[in-house]
Amino acid sequence: MNFYQGKNRVTRLAAHIGMILLAFGLIVGSAEAQRMATPAKHAVLLDTSTGSILFEKDADTPFPPASMSKLMTIYYAFDAIKQGELSLDDEVVVSDEAWREWNNRGSTMFLRAGDVVTVGDLLRGIIVLSGNDACVVLAEHMAGSHEVFVDWLNGKATELGLTGSHFVNANGWPAEGHVMTARDLATLSYRLTTDFPDLYPLFSEREFLYKDFRSNRYNRNPLLGRFPGADGLKTGHTKESGYGLAASAERDGRRLVLIVSGLSSTSERMRESQRLMQYGFRNFNHYPLFRAGETVDYAEVWLGDTPTVSLVLGSDVAITMSRRQRAQMKVSIEYMNPVPAPLQKGQPIGELVVDMPGRESVRTPLLAGDAVEGVGGLGKIGAALNYMLFGSSGAENPPK
Repeated sequence: MNFYQGKNRVTRLAAHIGMILLAFGLIVGSAEAQRMATPAKHAVLLDTSTGSILFEKDADTPFPPASMSKLMTIYYAFDAIKQGELSLDDEVVVSDEAWREWNNRGSTMFLRAGDVVTVGDLLRGIIVLSGNDACVVLAEHMAGSHEVFVDWLNGKATELGLTGSHFVNANGWPAEGHVMTARDLATLSYRLTTDFPDLYPLFSEREFLYKDFRSNRYNRNPLLGRFPGADGLKTGHTKESGYGLAASAERDGRRLVLIVSGLSSTSERMRESQRLMQYGFRNFNHYPLFRAGETVDYAEVWLGDTPTVSLVLGSDVAITMSRRQRAQMKVSIEYMNPVPAPLQKGQPIGELVVDMPGRESVRTPLLAGDAVEGVGGLGKIGAALNYMLFGSSGAENPPK
């Protein structure tokens, strides 16, 4: 009897939230995203405020990432600076070996053997100029050799959860087995925007001149200076991979990360990156539904010294949704009914579940709002009798 009363309370909660969302015209983005199309072979559009994927296309197939894989080298260097193991002012001597192998090989910073260059300038050479030589010189400085540094990159990729990535070099030069996925690139880009607030502004620098080599001084990111809020990250291009971009932009405190790869030209890369970014900002927004600590319902208690316990959210619940498509969204709570005593305050006893078509359920822990002691002896018999007649601990109308 009381089990179904509990289920009715859950149903009323879900219906109430659904009516609020429809009243404000808020909608889930998944079905609309399914109608989006792009000539890019691989794509991910991520809202970092909620971790919501607004659009994806073949996001988990490994592909040659070209110079976008330089983001891994940058991440490793940024992390070393954050840990105090490296400084932007450290001076590095360009080795003969690095110069011989990478002199004018693809994108270059125009380093020369014997040059003394700071770590800060090497990072600008990688970020702004996409210098293959700068990556190797930095790798040698940090690890003693390019090969050891590549091992470090693969270890850091595992640490970051980049399950579809493997590195053969530090700069993305085409090599068998050197691959990343669009999802991994999105994760790495997101981490770069959040883990290093003091260093991330390097990505927004639009030009860098090294020793008056004016033939290569401008950042190739097609969004910088053209798309409001764009502040990173990295282009990529090889014949095999096509034209790609890892991009990020922030507007009104909301950040989107975009990964595209396999485009046919620089102009198509520019058009698609602007179009997909605009799509994300125009059609989706970030909506908080609940706050951590908020009581969403009450659960009946079995053999407790109080008849009910409040179900309190363990963290904020916020979802990125589209403003155009009125898709179905269901909010429910899952817990064992009745909840057996004793209970500690903050003990997990259920989950709030947000279900949306085409997207994984968003699950947030529900915690006991108060401690509940168990009853013993004759109290158990009385409580059991009351439950059979009225519900847990004799409560005919638990608080709502």
